[in-house]
Parts: sequence; C-alpha cells; structure tokens
Amino acid sequence: MHPTTQATLAALKTVSTATLTSLLFKRGFRNVFIQGARPLKPGQRLAGPAYTLRYIPSREDLDGIEAFRDPRHPQRVAVEEIPPGAVLVMDCRGDASAASAGSILAARMQVRGAAGIVTDGGLRDAAGIAALEMPAWCAGPSAPTNLIRHHALDINAPIGCGGVAVYPGDIMVGDDDGVVCIPLHLADEVARDAVEMERFEAFVLEEVQRGVPVIGLYPPTAPETKPRYEAWLARRAALP
Repeated sequence: MHPTTQATLAALKTVSTATLTSLLFKRGFRNVFIQGARPLKPGQRLAGPAYTLRYIPSREDLDGIEAFRDPRHPQRVAVEEIPPGAVLVMDCRGDASAASAGSILAARMQVRGAAGIVTDGGLRDAAGIAALEMPAWCAGPSAPTNLIRHHALDINAPIGCGGVAVYPGDIMVGDDDGVVCIPLHLADEVARDAVEMERFEAFVLEEVQRGVPVIGLYPPTAPETKPRYEAWLARRAALP
C-alpha cells in the first residue's frame, strides 16, 4: 500500500519523536505531533503507515446499540480490512468522553497483523489493550461505548487527529512522548537523517557529561566540534 521500505520503518523505530519533530521543523513542518495521544504502555515503539477512521458526532436515531449489527459498520469494517503493518489512526475530534475502540477489536487487529492504534479519543478496556503486544496511544481510558459520542463514517480518507492532518499512508511513529505523523514522501530521508542526528546527539551528551558547554557544541558552531565528533566516530568504529 506504500513504497516505504521495511528498512525505513525499522530505522524510525530506533529514533525519538523529539528528533523527528526537529527534522520535520527544519523542512517547514510545524504541526506533526498528535496532541493528546499518550501510550497506554510506556516502552513500546511504533512505525507504520496510517489507515484512517473518521468519527463525527453521534445522533440518537443512527447510533443505538443495534448499529453494531450492521456488517457495514465502518468501525468493524476498518478492523477487518486494515492491512498488516498499518496503524489504525482515529479522528475523534479530541473527544475522549467515549471510547473509539476496545480490547476485543484491538485483539482482532493484533491477530491480523496491524502495527498499532493511535486515537485522539479514548480507549475502553484499557488494561486489556495495554497487555497486547500491539501498542496503542490515546487521550486516556474511557469506558462508554463510542456510540454515545461518535458516529463512525469515513475509512482511509484524510482526517484530523490530535490537530494534525493525517493522510492515508503517512508514516506514524510513536514512543513514550507521543506520536508523530511523517508525510509519506519524506519518510525515507527523515529516517536517514534521524539516525545521523541521534548519533551526533549521543556524542553531544557524552561531551556535556564531561563538562563541555553547549554553546558551540550544540549546534556545532565551534570549529573544534566537528573534528572531535569525527574522532569520536572513528573510535567507535574501531571498537570490537
């Protein structure tokens, strides 16, 4: 469903969302961090293409409990049709007063090979979802069914999630800080630059810990910084 390589996704799982937001800012992208989405279980990582689901406000004549009997219900269809490796990204208008999904649907997605869940709404059965291997980010646990607040509508169309425009196929990357949306056409180059940026920042951290001031070091404006970094790289490369 997208041209992003597995190598790119693997690289993105090793870098922080902080690094990615900085690199996207350098490219002119200021609004890429999904507001309100926090990991249900810290320590998990996410990288995969977005498969989207949009909710609008529910209406009493359309969203009774019998709505789930319809085999065409978009929430159920999305769970059964999300491609392996994709991330279900749900637009709940930032409303976490009801759940956007629960543990049964999340378990089904894990079995089908989905990479994760991202929502600016709530998730019910949060402990059950947190126990899965598939990671999830949400605005918080929320017990009520989605039907009381949300009407599932569009599948795999552009959405707004946490105030960020998310297009199908955009690459979602998550860590303990939250989730970043990388425009698909930038994913490969951002992944490449992120690995190098974090390598340099590892050097910077070592320098700071041994007492070097940050001015001239980060960013590397002092003339001696880059040669020291190159020497540091050479020493690391020589290690067994």
